[in-house]
Amino acid sequence: MSFTKTTEQASKYNHLEKMSISDLLSNINKEDQTVPEAVEKSIPQIEVLVTKIVEKLKVGGRLFYMGAGTSGRLGIVDASECPPTFGVSHDLVIGLIAGGDTAIRKAVEFAEDSTEQGWKDLQSYQISDKDVVIGIAASGTTPYVISALEKCNQSNIITGCITCNEGSPLAITAQHPIVVTVGPEFVTGSSRMKAGTAQKLVLNMISTSVMIQLGKVKGNKMVDMQLSNNKLVDRGTRMIMEELEIERTLAAELLEKYGSVRNAIDNYGT
Repeated sequence: MSFTKTTEQASKYNHLEKMSISDLLSNINKEDQTVPEAVEKSIPQIEVLVTKIVEKLKVGGRLFYMGAGTSGRLGIVDASECPPTFGVSHDLVIGLIAGGDTAIRKAVEFAEDSTEQGWKDLQSYQISDKDVVIGIAASGTTPYVISALEKCNQSNIITGCITCNEGSPLAITAQHPIVVTVGPEFVTGSSRMKAGTAQKLVLNMISTSVMIQLGKVKGNKMVDMQLSNNKLVDRGTRMIMEELEIERTLAAELLEKYGSVRNAIDNYGT
């Protein structure tokens, strides 16, 4: 199957090594400004997938992200931030990367080329049709991801993807593809740049909107966040002060007593 890999097309800029630092920064920024516009065009696709995720998570399902290299790392970052931000279990949103945890810091050669390991990684979590799997690959051609999604499709597991190439094998394989066409990178083929930014924006949108739909935000505040450092304890105290219109000392006492912003607010005056 042939398709145009826009992520691999030549940069609009040439002789980068001759540019001043100011020109380099300005031109990179100019390209970056096009990314949110590209993401905006994909909102209908994102909405469909988020709706499916919410439905599954409400009945005990989980959300999996799968990717290789930068794409895999972005999925892991998003998954790892859900528990502290929204107070959910570490088992609710899970990020998998080709090559395993070693690949988070150091590339594992040819790991992304395996057509079997992706499905094996999912099986180690007892994947089932209650879950949703999102493949992340800027190119849309990563075997580790595509083969895993093919197995999911055969097993009646909902699949989605985030890619930056229209008509790619990944976009065709996923039941609910999200395609953000960002065009050529500033440095030709360096998809950690605009494509990576697009993937990060979409992941933010997916996890945040899903968690809000699951009731993990009250008003506009992270009332279920984990109080894992002094900054967050201070933030939680201020949330309680604002919500209940009480003094800081009382808010701090409530937070310490009940252990979370939500519990402090819900139990105030009982």
